[in-house]
Amino acid sequence: MSKTGKKKEKVSKKAEPHRISILEHELVPQHRILSLEEAREVLARYGVQPQQLPYILVSDPVVKELGAKPGDIIEIKRKSPTAGETIYYRLVVTGE
Repeated sequence: MSKTGKKKEKVSKKAEPHRISILEHELVPQHRILSLEEAREVLARYGVQPQQLPYILVSDPVVKELGAKPGDIIEIKRKSPTAGETIYYRLVVTGE
């Protein structure tokens, strides 16, 4: 007991503070990793190779949160005041 007569609570140094996912933030658009089949369909629909897609770095906080790896294709759904919703595709790269 402490001098005030109250018990001291032990705080584990290994305990991780409550962590909120950045994917749940209202300003972060919806991101998801496409399956291999979905990625093939997207590439065929637009007639492009993966390297022709805009890049997103593997070090990007959202990419880290998703657990995406270089070569994965990310679908991003953004809200648009004029179009309602727009979809973007990004290729995950190492940045080297």
